[in-house]
Amino acid sequence: MAITLTESAAERVRNCLSERGSGVGLRLGITKTGCSGFAYVVNYADSIEPEDTVFDAAGVAVIVDQSVLEMIDGTEIDFVKQGLNEAFKFRNPKSTGECGCGESFSV
Repeated sequence: MAITLTESAAERVRNCLSERGSGVGLRLGITKTGCSGFAYVVNYADSIEPEDTVFDAAGVAVIVDQSVLEMIDGTEIDFVKQGLNEAFKFRNPKSTGECGCGESFSV
């Protein structure tokens, strides 16, 4: 099992945590939403809970609740800048489809 970050995503997370001045890493989760069923939720992690699994991804702690790990195991997170837009992009090998706008996915 693994969640990975590209160097671009890792650098973005390190910079954000540094600017914030606190946090132990990046918390990755999912929520039911959108036309395809699920959406990724990305937040700062201020603590690690007993039900969390922690991955070291390019020197950044990525924290995932075990209850959603099976659905996102193997996901690579990238940080992409296109013109004025910038966002995290997710490559989930378990995803069976995405909505047209790319905001939600199905497994």
